[in-house]
Amino acid sequence: MSENTGNSSVSNTGEVSPSIGLAVVHLFVKPRPGYDAESLIEAVKQAEADGTQVVCVSMLGHKADAALMALAKDWRQLRRFQSAIQNSGLDVVDSYVSLTEVSEYAQGMPEAMLQPRLYPQLPPDGKPAFCFYPMSKRRGDEANWFTLAYDRRKELMHEHGTSGRKFAGRVVQVVTGSTGIDDFEWGVTLFATRPDDLKEVVYTMRFDEASAVYAEFGEFYVGSVTDVAELARLL
Repeated sequence: MSENTGNSSVSNTGEVSPSIGLAVVHLFVKPRPGYDAESLIEAVKQAEADGTQVVCVSMLGHKADAALMALAKDWRQLRRFQSAIQNSGLDVVDSYVSLTEVSEYAQGMPEAMLQPRLYPQLPPDGKPAFCFYPMSKRRGDEANWFTLAYDRRKELMHEHGTSGRKFAGRVVQVVTGSTGIDDFEWGVTLFATRPDDLKEVVYTMRFDEASAVYAEFGEFYVGSVTDVAELARLL
């Protein structure tokens, strides 16, 4: 028997899980002295054996050397994975916590289209280029998303979605919700065939009013989806 509180549940097994969908954590890491490659490989394999999806990414630039995106039903499971990663000799230099979700503007869509948003299977085949960034909607005096009528917001998001669908087959977008959980309201994870696909999709969608007028972005992280054994050696 479990007691539901909002969008999460606490059961007598100690699970802390959303009522629907998955918990998600992005861990951005750098190795410290004493880093053990085999321990990293074991941490990822153990997490996967426990039912956690793990996406390993070799990062470009100074912000982080690697990223580990993990999805599981239980927050405690993600915490165990984070501890194992840290125990392998990796410092978490940045992170993001969120939940898979179905947007309020997608209500009424066929179930077959909603399930991949709640329970994505990652990483997608043939899309090694990776990008993550957080974003929120503005609450400024002149541009306040949350004072717009629902029908207007839905219209703008429909326009935004139409732009995104032009990249079907080239880009897979995973939007996760983080209102009340992390500093921004959403985390956006992109998987693409080529790096310029990432650049083009973000550039194109920024011209939509929902983005151009109402969006605020955090830092961008980019890299390549990489097998854990290869990533462990690179570090």
